[in-house]
Amino acid sequence: MKINKVFVVNKTGEDDTAVVRALSELDIEQADSITLCDTVITVGGDGTILEAGKEAAKAGKPLLGINTGRLGFMATLEKSELHKLERLKRGEYTVSRRMLLDIQVGDKTYNAINDVVLHRESSSRLPDFMLFRESAEVIRVRGDGIIVSTATGSTAYSLSAGGPIIEPQLECFLVTALSPHTLFNRAMVFSPDKPLTVCAENVSVSVDGVSLKDDEITVSALVTKSDRYLNLIDIDGNSFYDSVHNKLMKPLK
Repeated sequence: MKINKVFVVNKTGEDDTAVVRALSELDIEQADSITLCDTVITVGGDGTILEAGKEAAKAGKPLLGINTGRLGFMATLEKSELHKLERLKRGEYTVSRRMLLDIQVGDKTYNAINDVVLHRESSSRLPDFMLFRESAEVIRVRGDGIIVSTATGSTAYSLSAGGPIIEPQLECFLVTALSPHTLFNRAMVFSPDKPLTVCAENVSVSVDGVSLKDDEITVSALVTKSDRYLNLIDIDGNSFYDSVHNKLMKPLK
């Protein structure tokens, strides 16, 4: 699809002048709302994509991330590559379809692009976390927390906790324990056809890095596959592999 109208979302305080100028030179209009655009363009880092991505998924609009942050793993364009925006006008790009999570905590439901994390309060004793697949108990671990992430989220918090990198188009649940009090611990991957439930006492819950306010002593989070998808525009068609190589592997050399 050729892109003629975009809705630009920029990180607070971020200068998007160069992006606006590049779009104007290509005669790509700016829409006044997300419902009136062909695609959403974010200017910032992964946090900006996570915030705008839920609205884009809800509206059924694809999203292109232009990275002006540090890592910018989900963004497929760097601020030095604005000349490639002309491919939007010609429709020369691919779309990466990303699964989202629905997380039910109490009587509220939240969407996640990356992950949901149940973690202990800093002043509390080490809690026990239990993971259920329907009615079957799969994991019981004492530690700092449990992360349930999408394949997209495998390169976020889960990766820093020792989880694997998963190709982002795969549809799955990735479960990674945080600082488990055990000698043997491995991340687990589940198909998304059945829900997961994580239970613990005296813990907090965060969705895509945003803490939820919950006064309940015992927290139970029901995680299911969402009906919504986030479609990320990939200008070059291989941005995930480039990001793994350039942003994760090169610093290790």
